[in-house]
Amino acid sequence: MKARKVTIVEVAKGAGVSTATASRVLGKYGYAGGETKERVLAVATKLGYQPNKIARGLITGRTRTIGVIAGDISSPFYAAVLRGISDVVEGHGLGMLITNSDETLDREVAATKLLRENQVDGLIVSPCDVADSPHLREAVKAGMPMALIDRKVRGLLVDTVAVENVQSSRDAVRRLLMAGHRRVGIIAELATDETRLKDFLAAAKNQPPEGLQLLSTSWQRLAGYLEAHRAFGLEVDPNLILAVNGHSALAAQNAALVALTKNPRPTALFCADGLMSVGTMATISAKGLQVPSDLSMICFDDLDWMTFVGPGIDAIAQPRRRLGRAAARLLLARIGEAQGAPRDIRLSPRMIERGSLRSIR
Repeated sequence: MKARKVTIVEVAKGAGVSTATASRVLGKYGYAGGETKERVLAVATKLGYQPNKIARGLITGRTRTIGVIAGDISSPFYAAVLRGISDVVEGHGLGMLITNSDETLDREVAATKLLRENQVDGLIVSPCDVADSPHLREAVKAGMPMALIDRKVRGLLVDTVAVENVQSSRDAVRRLLMAGHRRVGIIAELATDETRLKDFLAAAKNQPPEGLQLLSTSWQRLAGYLEAHRAFGLEVDPNLILAVNGHSALAAQNAALVALTKNPRPTALFCADGLMSVGTMATISAKGLQVPSDLSMICFDDLDWMTFVGPGIDAIAQPRRRLGRAAARLLLARIGEAQGAPRDIRLSPRMIERGSLRSIR
């Protein structure tokens, strides 16, 4: 049998006060005397009253909750980011409503609508659409405080927190080139047609393409890969750019299989994110290859399994928890009506060396 909810009218009656006074005490707004507060809170506790945050939000304009739209809550990256957000938000006495977009625009649009209907005080989003995102623009126009994480949306004037993708990728690929590797493959989620990739390569031939921060993380990391080659005066073989269509380990596994059946095959691989590295490692194992004796490898994102395989995988470790904390602090400041131009914070990852790179000079 479903338990009956205690109403604020019952609390008010038990405390001998008006409903308006009980609402002010329990909603933590307006004035009520100290003795009155104690009496209302005591009765509410005795009766087991649970506040209705939506109703309170209609009165105060605040529900003391924020909404988070993550790309994939099952991934280690987002799990750590969410923990960072939680560290800050819960420390300020707010709650979180977490949704998952699965990196699909339709689901992100639906999640945005759901969270706005639940009257959240602000949104933290890892956006799928970095070019347009009309649903996010509409939310901001309606007065919704917002912070973006990992990606920036063109022309959307909100705070953003991400990592230095281009520089970190360039430095990682540079390490491979300095070790004598000249056939370095990149496996990255670059859902696109051949024309876009060709245009990007042409634009990056002499200098970095414009608006890199407005591109997805995989394109930024590809730019770093290209910059490293350009610094060494090396032409990039387009056949070594394995564009994965779909953000999944299986898609990366298939791309790695294509790379490792080329003749000549790459002597080193740079995996642009965690899922790409999982799929790539599955293919390496299936083909009976050894890292680094048969193939050197560096991955963007440091995952637990990378310490379990011998000799271990070199990785660019993102400050994932710090990303979440920074985004949460920015959002809470905006909820508190902080003024000023949108902030764009870039955090620096660190390289972890475990022995997956072999010199072939």
